[in-house]
Amino acid sequence: MTHAERRPMRRFSAILLTLLTLLSLTACGSAAEGADDAQASTQSEPAATRVVVDSYGREVEIPGEVKTIVCTGSGALRMIAYLQCTDMLIGVEDTDKEYETSTLRDYAHVYYETFRDLPAIGKGGGTSNTAYIEELITLQPDVILSGYTQEALEDLQSATGIPCVSIRAHSINFIDESFYTAMRVAADVLGAQDRCEEVLSYIDSCKDDLAARTADIPEDTKPTCYTGAVTFSGAHGFTGTYSNFGPFMAIGARNVADQEGQDGYYDADPEKIVAWDPDYIFLDPGNMNLVNDEYAANPGYYNALRAVQEGNVYSCISFNNYSTNVGYAIADAYYAGTVLFPEAFADVDIAAKTDEILEFLLGDAYYDEMVADGLSFGVMELGHGA
Repeated sequence: MTHAERRPMRRFSAILLTLLTLLSLTACGSAAEGADDAQASTQSEPAATRVVVDSYGREVEIPGEVKTIVCTGSGALRMIAYLQCTDMLIGVEDTDKEYETSTLRDYAHVYYETFRDLPAIGKGGGTSNTAYIEELITLQPDVILSGYTQEALEDLQSATGIPCVSIRAHSINFIDESFYTAMRVAADVLGAQDRCEEVLSYIDSCKDDLAARTADIPEDTKPTCYTGAVTFSGAHGFTGTYSNFGPFMAIGARNVADQEGQDGYYDADPEKIVAWDPDYIFLDPGNMNLVNDEYAANPGYYNALRAVQEGNVYSCISFNNYSTNVGYAIADAYYAGTVLFPEAFADVDIAAKTDEILEFLLGDAYYDEMVADGLSFGVMELGHGA
């Protein structure tokens, strides 16, 4: 074959090689695109399950994406309300359907109409297992968030086969770290981390503000105070009090009931209260019927107290009912500040401040409803109620 004859053959071979190369590149590109599409599809789909660590440190396997929940036990449903995730509920405890008024549970008042129409999934009322097992098995929520004790929680998980995650928090002192931990666990389960950090940052800002207002006041110039007629595991009369009372702790107040060996609620010795003779007394307006009955039986005892003689008896709204009503506790601290340290809290309008707190936590400013329900801040007169 001559040189001239070979030239067209070489051109043909070059063209053929180019075409094969292009086809190869196209195929590779399609394969790569297919792999990218498959990877993107895999990344966009949540894992079938994931593991969360709850308030007890238990590792609990839950669905990768949680869509439906129920809450059992003390404090659990309140946190879901603060996290703005009530739309995920498919049932509530009977005890959370009862609070149309604002007197005991902040969240149950705001969401009364929502809770009223949901199926009942348990009796409620404490930290032991009072769930309706058959109803839970029928409803099949993705997760049960609970304030039960660990033993009760594990019994419930065993009985239902549904993942049970503890979000139990303590209801002593002033919104302690156990509340922060529980909120973050709940937020992890629900995918509400941003809202959770907003809530916790707001609480921190209130704590910082409360503490800063009294930080420079010498301890020996602060008046003494006492809180009575508290609500904790039910209503109590005048001697029902707290050591390390949260609202007083928040403002550095001198609580006469702070006693060694006591942390939280206890019944004080009536004679000790006389000996303490606090400058200011704060009472739960919701329990004034008990106090007034006690006063009618022994008015001399109460009239001997300097705070009663000088008209320094004020309201302190109950904030413990099925764990801590965080908004009420913060509002109590601000109000106690206005009474005990009027100059440091001169700019605080307690009605407006209470509405601000409730609006942020629950989306509803309802202090006027609290007043109508007998939960107003103000002077208390023994024998006459709020």
